Amino acid sequence: MDPLVAAASVIAASISIGLASVGPGIGQGNAASSAVEGIARQPEAEGKIRGTLLLSLAFMEALTIYGLVVALVLLFANPFAA
Repeated sequence: MDPLVAAASVIAASISIGLASVGPGIGQGNAASSAVEGIARQPEAEGKIRGTLLLSLAFMEALTIYGLVVALVLLFANPFAA
């Protein structure tokens, strides 16, 4: 493999995983903050809020996993390799 392609793949993989983790990280923080605030305001709705929170966190985490898959493809199954 060309060293330039290998270096570009490593840089692209690091940017991919970095950007894929920033958005969901901010979203998870906002969701958890809102859930804690909602539980504090209405403790009797804790079960519903917790269930919705966990489901939404799982969907947000899936976005980070997609970024990881893209990074792994760039590193190990590079479509740009000659």
